[in-house]
Amino acid sequence: MTTRTLPLPDGLEGLRVDVALSRLLGLSRTAAAELVAGGLVRLDGQAATKSDRVHAGALLDVDLPAPPGGSASGATPAATPPYDGPPLPVVVEDDDLVVVDKPAGMAAHPSPGWTGPTVTAALAAMGRSLATSGAAERQGIVHRLDVGTSGLMVVAKSELAYSVLKDRFRNREVDKRYLAVVQGHPDPSSGTIDAPIDRHPSHDARWAVVADGRPSVTHYATREAFRAASLLDVRLETGRTHQIRVHMAAIRHPCAGDLLYGADPTLAAALGLERQWLHAFALRFAHPRDGSQVAVESEPPAELRLALDRLADDGP
Repeated sequence: MTTRTLPLPDGLEGLRVDVALSRLLGLSRTAAAELVAGGLVRLDGQAATKSDRVHAGALLDVDLPAPPGGSASGATPAATPPYDGPPLPVVVEDDDLVVVDKPAGMAAHPSPGWTGPTVTAALAAMGRSLATSGAAERQGIVHRLDVGTSGLMVVAKSELAYSVLKDRFRNREVDKRYLAVVQGHPDPSSGTIDAPIDRHPSHDARWAVVADGRPSVTHYATREAFRAASLLDVRLETGRTHQIRVHMAAIRHPCAGDLLYGADPTLAAALGLERQWLHAFALRFAHPRDGSQVAVESEPPAELRLALDRLADDGP
């Protein structure tokens, strides 16, 4: 019998223990469920049941029986390949933190099933040393952006910054603002969406507004209305996975190009969008060491500006 301790990455947030275990170890769900039923899995030190759901940062301890004639097995998630792309744009940097302008198509950190580029690998390739607190694959990561969302991310370089910034994000003390182009015209043009979010009950890749989900609050204001869509300024109180995308879809105004959440593919094609029109354009927080204000902004990348120009020209 070999015991393995597995930190839970953000991408598995909300899954049942057996489902998360199957993804982490490359097991079938049946095999993972048998381990749970056999009392061989502990979640944060407590015996797990198959109805338990995991949360990011939790620890799974798994007792793996050794197969006949061999050692205990269990595949580990594939390592992210070394980063060989262009350097990440650095907006602000000091000994404690670095703020980068993340491109779309890049994950914040390695996770099961993801083999593309990551912010952590890109920073390592640029010679940056990050805080070592937290799970090994998420060192320095205090918040995330979706793979398909571009924009500003702060990453901790010192242990002080990691601890303080994690607490500030958790306590909603960081001002995070996004630009989003959504289909149609939200009514009212400015408002607040207060609706709990959790895993979609029947679609593993999606999240949804569900009655017993985690509290989630999104504020939005219309900057400009076009014939087919609206440009919104969005501010998050909470930071749930896919929060803006889920909330906009829930009020029937999905982000343009967001086919996963019901966006019109015809409009996406007309605007030249291959991902959701969503960009983290502003970040404001107190510096973790001296409390001074850090306020940074970022322009949307070229493909989003082109889509906006097409809308301004009366688009499709």
